[in-house]
Amino acid sequence: METKLFDAELKVMGVLWREGEATAKHIAAVLGEEVGWNVNTTYTLIKRCINKGAVERREPGFLCRPLVARETVQAAETDELIGKLFDGSADQLFASLLGRKKLSAVQIERLREMVKEME
Repeated sequence: METKLFDAELKVMGVLWREGEATAKHIAAVLGEEVGWNVNTTYTLIKRCINKGAVERREPGFLCRPLVARETVQAAETDELIGKLFDGSADQLFASLLGRKKLSAVQIERLREMVKEME
């Protein structure tokens, strides 16, 4: 995906990624509960996502569905983060993440398995 989605737009996408497709009214209700947004704010953000090609709108009922996968957005955001803060070095990002929190033995073993699969 080439178009950047901002944090507020990612909230809309989060609802759609969880539910597959939903009406704008339902998305507004969920985000009203989760974030405290009013209907107009949510509809504006849905329209931004539509204009960016991340969401498809169908009638009847302003039915929305995601056109971009969560994994695609995660990969783009991760690449941007690595480029912006770690000079393009994924291992520096990884070291930073590991240095911030004590990991359990199970988590460490899971990471070892992931590294083995990459070799």
